[in-house]
Amino acid sequence: MMNELRGIHHVTAITSSAEKNYEFFTYVLGMRLVKKTVNQDDIQTYHLFFADDRGSAGTDMTFFDFPGIPKAIRGTNEIFKTGFRVPSDEALAYWIKRFDKYGVKHSGIHEQFGRKVIDFQDYDEQLYQLVSDENDNGVAPGTPWQKGPVPNEYGIRGLGPIFVRIANFDYYKQVLEIVLGFRQTDSDGDVHLFEVGLGGNGGRMIVEHNVVLPQARQGFGSVHHMAFRVKDRHALEEWIEQMSSYNFPISGYVDRFYFESLYANIAEGILFEFATEGPGFIDDEEPYETLGEQLALPPKFRNKRSEIEGLVRQFDTIRSTKTIEKEYLD
Repeated sequence: MMNELRGIHHVTAITSSAEKNYEFFTYVLGMRLVKKTVNQDDIQTYHLFFADDRGSAGTDMTFFDFPGIPKAIRGTNEIFKTGFRVPSDEALAYWIKRFDKYGVKHSGIHEQFGRKVIDFQDYDEQLYQLVSDENDNGVAPGTPWQKGPVPNEYGIRGLGPIFVRIANFDYYKQVLEIVLGFRQTDSDGDVHLFEVGLGGNGGRMIVEHNVVLPQARQGFGSVHHMAFRVKDRHALEEWIEQMSSYNFPISGYVDRFYFESLYANIAEGILFEFATEGPGFIDDEEPYETLGEQLALPPKFRNKRSEIEGLVRQFDTIRSTKTIEKEYLD
């Protein structure tokens, strides 16, 4: 297939509190805040990016904190859970202890499509899954945050899989396979496994056919959209042409500065983004050592810095001056 999707790029969700979001992802999950910026379509709203040590494509979970938004209503036709990769089955045993220490609700260790996993949730009841990379030979992972609280051998090192609930499964399967180049590799009742690119945890989408639940409604505690990787601008332009030929509602080319994008509504309630692997988060404003420590703005917004700083709440995300001890748990 032309310019095949190369795996997951990022997942963007909605939080009730940027501050709580920062504390949970930094000090409980041990992911690195690599960019503290604003929603480029709504500059009063924070956009926080949590990722691996260098903000690699395929590792970042991002959040909006839209002012006044209600809590999400769970249902069908939504992206309902986000997976995070850890190195091994042994790492999952560590995470059980960690979640118990910090009072995080979790399912315990179980198995899904040949992988050991733990389902868990945050303070907003946003749903997540840790998945073991043991024997995974697909899309390469990133590198856990080296200066975070989680020992490197147990740390989160990427995204995957992404979970979708859909009422019209037959239509969605056609979109995935015919338009987007996914392949179905397994099923368990009404739950179906699709993979793209090199596959494995970093290229997986798990789709649940569900006609029982009501229509989901976005709000805090839910996912806003999912993004998959394309190599570069040339590949992105080919996807713009491809999606246009199928008459999907699309955004056209969008320059997000940290990457370039195309957005498409591929099914009811499902917003899909194609995002380039670069340029990335280490840029002219922030070096590797201090990623995420100041309010960062793409060039087109820098002449509005005073206005934007007056719109968003200030909170401290400086970590380079702190020593965060690794937490080995008995």
